[in-house]
Amino acid sequence: MKKIFLAFLVSGQIMYGQTPMHKDSVKSNQLEDIVVTANRVQTHKSEVPVAISKLSLKTINETKAISTYELLNKTPGVLMVNLGNEQHSMAIRQPMTTNAYYLYLEDGLPIRPMGVFNHNALLEINQFNFQSIEVVKGPVSSLYGPEAVGGAVNLISLEPSLQPQLKVGFQADQWGYRRFQVAGGTTIGKVGFHVAGLSSSQRNSWMTFSDYNKDNINARIDYNISNKIKLYGTFFYGEYYSDMTGTVNEADFYNRTYKSTTDFTYRKSNALRSKISFEGKWNNNSNTSFTVFTRNNKLGQNPSYGIRWTQGITTAKGEINSNNFKSYGLVAQHNQKFEFLSSSIVIGGLFDYSPVDYNAYQIDLLANLNPGGQTVNNYQILAVRPDIKLSDYEADIYNKATFAQLSLKPLQNVIITLGGRYDNMSLDYINNVDKSKGDKVYDQFTFKAGANYNPFTFAGFYTNYSQGFSPPALTSIFRAKPGTGGMNPKPAEFYYNLESAKFNNYEAGGWVSLLDKKLQFDYSLYYMEGKNELLNIRQPDNSTDYQSAGKTLHKGIEFSLNYAVCSQFKIRVGGTTAQHIFVDFKISDKPSDPVKNLNGFEMPSAPKWTGNSEVSYYPEWLPNFRASLEWQMVSSWYQDQINTVKYQGYNIFNSRVGYQWRGFEFFVNAMNVTDKLYAYNVTKGNTASSPATYTAASPSTFVFGLQYSLFLNKKPH
Repeated sequence: MKKIFLAFLVSGQIMYGQTPMHKDSVKSNQLEDIVVTANRVQTHKSEVPVAISKLSLKTINETKAISTYELLNKTPGVLMVNLGNEQHSMAIRQPMTTNAYYLYLEDGLPIRPMGVFNHNALLEINQFNFQSIEVVKGPVSSLYGPEAVGGAVNLISLEPSLQPQLKVGFQADQWGYRRFQVAGGTTIGKVGFHVAGLSSSQRNSWMTFSDYNKDNINARIDYNISNKIKLYGTFFYGEYYSDMTGTVNEADFYNRTYKSTTDFTYRKSNALRSKISFEGKWNNNSNTSFTVFTRNNKLGQNPSYGIRWTQGITTAKGEINSNNFKSYGLVAQHNQKFEFLSSSIVIGGLFDYSPVDYNAYQIDLLANLNPGGQTVNNYQILAVRPDIKLSDYEADIYNKATFAQLSLKPLQNVIITLGGRYDNMSLDYINNVDKSKGDKVYDQFTFKAGANYNPFTFAGFYTNYSQGFSPPALTSIFRAKPGTGGMNPKPAEFYYNLESAKFNNYEAGGWVSLLDKKLQFDYSLYYMEGKNELLNIRQPDNSTDYQSAGKTLHKGIEFSLNYAVCSQFKIRVGGTTAQHIFVDFKISDKPSDPVKNLNGFEMPSAPKWTGNSEVSYYPEWLPNFRASLEWQMVSSWYQDQINTVKYQGYNIFNSRVGYQWRGFEFFVNAMNVTDKLYAYNVTKGNTASSPATYTAASPSTFVFGLQYSLFLNKKPH
């Protein structure tokens, strides 16, 4: 695929160019107040009773992100955790977690079907294809369904340009990273098209055994049948392969010995998504959309996180797994406005049929220990054991949903929003490990109610109550419990009784806009109760035991301030303070365990403070030059569930500069400019002797890039 892509790059296809760096018009500023994710229709932010943030095309273009976390972490209340080579976990109104509490959308459509959550879903994404990114914080299950608990991330793609345009680029760093990218599009008569692709690779980085390749292509074609009716289709195909370095031990981390303990672990993905959408705008008050979609994903792994080793032992176990699914579905939606109370309603439904197969089997490993025998220097494969099945199932998943949302304006400055959704996920399964067949159903009605009060032109307030839920992922249900199955004396036991996690969220917030919109401040306060939250208990050998927990509590304050000091300086300050607490959660019945009940304990990997702030400079004496300094702050967190050991957190600084000359843009991104030693996450088991594992962050990294934008037949302003 790479040869085809590079030929496409050289051929010079045509696409969007960039706007000037710092000539923001009033109109473009107003457009930043328009969001679509919160209500499924274009709406002013001041009219939706949720915490929603939007990353604009200007921000995306100036960031020149290698990985999506560089963009999303600019959003207050969001901490996207970099796991290397675009792999990631997330923390939005939750601790840093890989659990299925986030919904990742592409143009409003979930990237994965319900029940097949993958915390790495965004590694497939083409960063060169974003128009904007919207992040809704808190449960939005009443509109988008399960897994939209901590929040929803909606990646909004570029549309065909009206005139022929081209954008090509290259960027690289000193650690062996390279990326080529190209995008092009135009409109001819009633038909518009847009193509975007990238090819990236990593070789011989600061961390041993961390190479990867990624090749993506997006295509879109629009057919404007009339001024009321439009058809458009999109296509995405991506290939990804990465060495999986995993974590390092404490001594290696502090000695900056960035050495992987394996040279055989990997993650590979092939993803295809396509859809055809019909949009009918019958008049100013009525429009309908209908989308037919397909997905085809193949994910294979020899995961570093799947290695199970008991301290001091010279053998270990790993696994090789594959998780494949196809999807065939449709979603329909109608929006209607009424004169009565200036009301509007959104109604719709979803059907998604997704056959899934999953297989995981054991590999036997030799653990070569460091002096003292407390940590591993490296692992070696002794035997591949497809005869020892850790998991092996097939399932046909049927997701059905109906949703409705009503907004009305009973008073001049008051907007009431009510919404509800019913989801039904049923699956027919064959478990080839215990030779069982059956079916399961997870269904839930979720509700939300909110109000906006905008008494002034410069300030407004909102409040809401919303529900969220997330059924257990199939990979959790059909995973043999630790100590059962395989070579263990006990036959395989499974998590058939796991329940859906349910959440009740109470929230209030507001906005203030002063100094002719030069200063804008947004804030939100939330209090979210969780019940049956799916949590994992880390065992001494690093295996995982799942539980539907009793109760948890998540509460916090999110805030952002944007201040255009003058035409040359802009300041952005954003952050959150939060607590994530076990309310009723029992982890052990063993008399030998010092802690059996975690009631009142803080959840692990849950920093109380996170923040991302930035100062940007656009000098008038050097037009088309930009410079920025960004500060990322993450406070300390407990490494274990029993709250005995903390990691101190980190403060790092990133700098970005760029200069446009005619159609060329030259840029340099300096990441971690002070060469801070820090880790994105640090975890350990609950026993005193459990070693801590560090997800090491990179040393200072300098990304150099050149981008060329061509405007063909562009009319003067």
